[in-house]
Amino acid sequence: MRWRDIDRDGPRNHGGATLFDSLGGAVERRAGEGQFLGMEFLHVEARTIINSLPARSRLPFRHTINAYRGCSHACSYCFARPSHHWLDLDIDEGFERQVVVKVNAVERLRAELAPRRWAGEPIAMGTNTDPYQRCEAIYGLTRGLIEVLVAAGNPFSVLTKSTLVVRDLELLADAARRTEVSINLSIGTLDPEVWRATEPGTPHPRRRLEVVERLREAGVRCGVLVAPVLPGLSDGVDQLDDVVAACVDAGASSISGGQLVYLKPGTRQVFLGHLARTHPHLVERYEAWYPGVYAPGDERRRVHRLLEDAIRRHRGTRVALSRNRATGAGPRRPVSRPSEPPSAQLELGL
Repeated sequence: MRWRDIDRDGPRNHGGATLFDSLGGAVERRAGEGQFLGMEFLHVEARTIINSLPARSRLPFRHTINAYRGCSHACSYCFARPSHHWLDLDIDEGFERQVVVKVNAVERLRAELAPRRWAGEPIAMGTNTDPYQRCEAIYGLTRGLIEVLVAAGNPFSVLTKSTLVVRDLELLADAARRTEVSINLSIGTLDPEVWRATEPGTPHPRRRLEVVERLREAGVRCGVLVAPVLPGLSDGVDQLDDVVAACVDAGASSISGGQLVYLKPGTRQVFLGHLARTHPHLVERYEAWYPGVYAPGDERRRVHRLLEDAIRRHRGTRVALSRNRATGAGPRRPVSRPSEPPSAQLELGL
């Protein structure tokens, strides 16, 4: 992989500042060549790398790390797309082709985990952008972060759609022997048409299932997040049953999810634009389903029940398959909004 320097001036809005200033200000822009042709990588030095959410946050984690912003997985429904707007960057193709790289992430984490500053609380990676997206093969920031966490004995979790995580199989297995580690693969559908239309930059879902099996065989806790579910595309009874059956067969530590996609401003426009090209007959239905950010409560509850029923159907099979596999509890149950049912989850401790 070779790089070509473009310039050292980061994007600016008319007020003279963007979120880049909070990331350290100076930006080095580099264009990718070879397999990364057409992409641009914006190097920044972050002032901090651990992001701590307010105690009142309803998310199942308090502390996060995102070494990258933007993602080449190109999921049309990605809720993180609007974060590029805060950087004065395009949230459609720009989000997929312009990736912000916090090049000092590893050294910042090493400093921030100093005992006098940090109490050893769990840290989640993959909450806003995939830590194992393609450019991780070049930068190695996620691997470096995990090495620091392992050395400190700090518990952590990773959410990814990427098969690149198996590159770090030995490291993750070592981490699992030293501290609490949870890996989750996001697999919302096995339908090849839906996969190609909505997340074209990701590995095939069945390759992700192979990753689940390899991690479990190595003794690493690895679950599957069946989300987001896309109304009219991946919410069929047979579709959800197929995903659960495949997760069970792969030996997933847990199966959770069932959340219908939510379309916040920005993401909504991008998703509907993509949908108009791939499934134009669904655009009007989505506009009716989503007068706001969330789908109707009845639909959310329906999909949750379908996933829960599928888990219940396959649970006995899973127990039979799992007796000789590595075991462990799954990730904490995601916290739901009052109007939503809790995420369906199968916890295994065999």
